[in-house]
Amino acid sequence: MNEFAGMEELLSDFLLEAGEMLSDVDSKLMELEKRPDDSNLLNEIFRGFHTIKGGAGFLNATELVTLCHLTENLFDKLRNRKLTLSAELMDVIFAATADVRRMFDALHQSRQPHAAPAQMLEDLKAALSGKIVAKVEAKAPVTPSPVSCVQTIGVDWDALYRAVVGTDIVEAVGVTRDPEKIAEAVAEEESTKKAFGRRTEDVPGATIGRRDGDVPIQEARESTIRVETGRLDQVLNLSGEIGLTKNRLTHLRSNLLQGCNDADTLRELDQSVTQLDMLVVNLQNAVMKTRMQPIGRLFKKYPRLARDLARSLGKDVE
Repeated sequence: MNEFAGMEELLSDFLLEAGEMLSDVDSKLMELEKRPDDSNLLNEIFRGFHTIKGGAGFLNATELVTLCHLTENLFDKLRNRKLTLSAELMDVIFAATADVRRMFDALHQSRQPHAAPAQMLEDLKAALSGKIVAKVEAKAPVTPSPVSCVQTIGVDWDALYRAVVGTDIVEAVGVTRDPEKIAEAVAEEESTKKAFGRRTEDVPGATIGRRDGDVPIQEARESTIRVETGRLDQVLNLSGEIGLTKNRLTHLRSNLLQGCNDADTLRELDQSVTQLDMLVVNLQNAVMKTRMQPIGRLFKKYPRLARDLARSLGKDVE
């Protein structure tokens, strides 16, 4: 159901502008972790959330406005030195930007986004009052138990399959030296490999955790690109020159049909065809360059991904 009937153009413009702005905010957040006292970065991120909030207000996207408002207030306190940036606070901020992107995905499907998770809103409010605490506790390293012999190929494929689809935890695989048991394991391995072709719906418990009525929000795919005006001007100029050359060829065709096939007319025809060929090649190149985008945009999201992964694993990533 389209919840933005009559506002499609406004929605499209907002998603284009706000999507680029959020990507820019993500990049600046990565820089902010390295330079937490940089006033310029704090001001730019504050303005980013403020602008997104304003656009969401025009679309009556109340839940997005609420989330951006809390995050905006957080950065207002940071830039006015009423709060100090910490790793735990950055985790809350990154979680908020991730949920903003999730709301964008809903808007891409012309649906009003659902509210942010209650815990996230509570974390933002706690951060605003300076009560944010570390939630990630260091886990004690697990020392693997000594193995008395080399593990053989007796793999429990069913247990692994259940673990992949989220229905069970893989049980420890026994170690054996018995040749008969190894042969049985190999035979079972070949048969259970085929089971991986079945649908997850056929596995008991594969759909546990999915509530009736939940509609999965697909990740939005970019359907628009930004193009420099200079490239569009080049395409327009080449199109105009091709039009002039076409008119010239039409005139020469008329002369040839009337019997004017002297050397000058044929020479002019050859020049016009050569010029048209060159213009078409230039137009093809110009259109290709128009479609091409800076490769930096492709890799822009990976620093954020690496950062989140490093935090979840308790590792440092340069």
